[in-house]
Amino acid sequence: MSTGSPAGGFRRVTLADPLVEPLLRELTHEYVSRYGPGAHQEMARYPAEAFAEPHGVLLLLLEDGEPVAGGAYMRHDAHTAEVKRMWTHSAHRRRGLARRVLAELERTAAAAGYRRIFLTTGPRQPEAKGLYLSAGYTPLFDVTADPLTIGPLPFEKPLPALVPLHRPVPLHRPVPLH
Repeated sequence: MSTGSPAGGFRRVTLADPLVEPLLRELTHEYVSRYGPGAHQEMARYPAEAFAEPHGVLLLLLEDGEPVAGGAYMRHDAHTAEVKRMWTHSAHRRRGLARRVLAELERTAAAAGYRRIFLTTGPRQPEAKGLYLSAGYTPLFDVTADPLTIGPLPFEKPLPALVPLHRPVPLHRPVPLH
């Protein structure tokens, strides 16, 4: 299922989709450059099924048919989706694309019935920490502490309960009296 035209907008994909390759390549490079060679393990930690419906999703934001940003969530628990794989293409940063992806992940998770969203980011990713704080996430750590002394930085945010678009039609409608 996709949102928007085939050339633009959000598209739900699987990890096997060739469009995901830039996300995987650039995220791996980012993690390794910030955290060292052991960061390869983070990219292999979760099976593809973790980001598949009905419990998860992997979204790409496309422009002219090319991925410019993306992200995923997976089931953390029965009521909580956990954001993973947030990415903005290196040629498209500083345009607010990560914020759009995050908002779409939140919307999609709420529509799937999740009531809370959770995530962690690395202590060497101040831009991610800033994004989550500005998007209304509550830090589950001391924001005044040196991030390098904390380890992964956890955040959470409640999701709105979505109201169904249509109300059920009653089986028996009252007959108006004249």
